[in-house]
Amino acid sequence: MNLSLKGRVASSFVIANIVVLALTFVVFHYLNNLNKDIESITVKSNRVALLTDEIRISAVSLLKYQRRILTNKPTPQQVEKIINLCEGFTSQLHTLDSLYKNPDAKKIVGQMLSYVDSLKLVLSKGSLFNRGRMGLTTIGELADKILDSFSEFQDIQYYETVERDKKIKKIISETKRHMMIVLIIGFLFTIILALVIPGKIALPFKKIKDAIRELQDCNFDVSIYYSQDDEIGEIAREMNKMIHSFKVFEELRADRISVENRKFDALANLVRRPVLVANAHGSLIYLNNQTYSLLQVQSEDVIGKEMTEAVIPATIIETYELAIKRRSKIENAEVRILAKHQDDEVKLEVLDPEASGEDPADAASEESEPKEPEYLYVGYANVIPIRGKESSLDYYLMVLSKEVFT
Repeated sequence: MNLSLKGRVASSFVIANIVVLALTFVVFHYLNNLNKDIESITVKSNRVALLTDEIRISAVSLLKYQRRILTNKPTPQQVEKIINLCEGFTSQLHTLDSLYKNPDAKKIVGQMLSYVDSLKLVLSKGSLFNRGRMGLTTIGELADKILDSFSEFQDIQYYETVERDKKIKKIISETKRHMMIVLIIGFLFTIILALVIPGKIALPFKKIKDAIRELQDCNFDVSIYYSQDDEIGEIAREMNKMIHSFKVFEELRADRISVENRKFDALANLVRRPVLVANAHGSLIYLNNQTYSLLQVQSEDVIGKEMTEAVIPATIIETYELAIKRRSKIENAEVRILAKHQDDEVKLEVLDPEASGEDPADAASEESEPKEPEYLYVGYANVIPIRGKESSLDYYLMVLSKEVFT
């Protein structure tokens, strides 16, 4: 499926939003479950605690009235009050029994229920007031058993509270672990998206950048390969057309330069005078046939080399250096070119006269008489600068002539 650049960016934005929403939903889900679990445990614990407080109040009230009966002669109102407390106590114990699943707790609650029922049975008999101390003793024993069972129940409740705190901590720890795993997975998925999606978007731009760098190096044998039919594909196709146009233009320019060079070479040879062309760095780029014959050199000895490195007379070098320094025209500069054998004679003069077999006196007399140097060419040089757009593209044309130009 071919997507435009706008579509790719929009798709990336949508995917990023989906990832964020998914992470948010998962985190909210875990937090909501944690809240529900803690709320459930807390509500149950609060109900148990509240019911335990009510049972404690009932047990204390029952103990208070039991003591009154034991210390004083029981009255019907007191017995009725204790029976009502026992009925309320029984209802509370049944409710407490429904909240617990621990068998030990249910066993103790069952014992308390049996003691309360026995107490109600004893109190409901009308012969209580005629029994004497036997009935009162039974009421006291049942009340003590109820209190003992309640004490055992409180120990179990304390253990349940400790277990509840551990369970809450465990739930919180597991929720944290699950959330951390989800966040790590989401983070890794985000990194993968950050590496893949920008790369898919930036890859064609990298190809275009590489092609532009090749063009800067005048390499026109390059093209941009991009098959997607989007905005970048249109740019790639237009750039390929532009590169082809550059290549055709460069070929035409090279052909034109070659033709112009041949024309210049023909014209320079028609002049019948020595012609030299150098650039702004002092490197020779052209000599006509008359110059090759005059200097007795080959093209590979001078073309592309600096004049100080090639076999070029000093007067020509000085004239060129002056023209390059001034960047202006030089007219009628005197040029003298020594004959080739002059160099050999100079070398012979430095040899030992005795080694050559000559009389030292004759050699001394010959040295005292200076010789006129023999010149191969004596004339005048005219340098014409050919300006380019930059100083490094300037050229300097030198024409040698035996006559003075006017």
